[in-house]
Amino acid sequence: MDDLDHRLIAELRINARATVPTLAKLLGVARGTVQTRMDRLIANGVIAGFTVRLKDHDATNRIRGIMMIELEGRNVKGVVASLRKNPGFAALHTTNGLWDLIAEIDVPSMAEFNRLLTGIRIMEGISKSETHLLLGPA
Repeated sequence: MDDLDHRLIAELRINARATVPTLAKLLGVARGTVQTRMDRLIANGVIAGFTVRLKDHDATNRIRGIMMIELEGRNVKGVVASLRKNPGFAALHTTNGLWDLIAEIDVPSMAEFNRLLTGIRIMEGISKSETHLLLGPA
């Protein structure tokens, strides 16, 4: 990947629905260049998919947290795939150290937060977890 690929990905992170002509204009290249680059990034698995960001209606009323997860067993890829499908996770990251994964949690209520934690903790392939609520910016 070169600088243009990185810039293209950055623009797609801002607006995954941007059209090829719009991206070409923002990047200062031809439409064909953008289309070729996108096709290659998708074919190579660099771009795994496109997503939707929801409008931040009541961000101050949402429950946010971080969940550290330790995995066990042979089906690690399957467990990670199941975790990624959870709508309560804003993001899921691999990490080093004691924990295998760190999940960013963003849910509308404490009841939903509890449901999410309970469901994750009983999943096959999860050996241990630790969760922290995010109270606000420091």
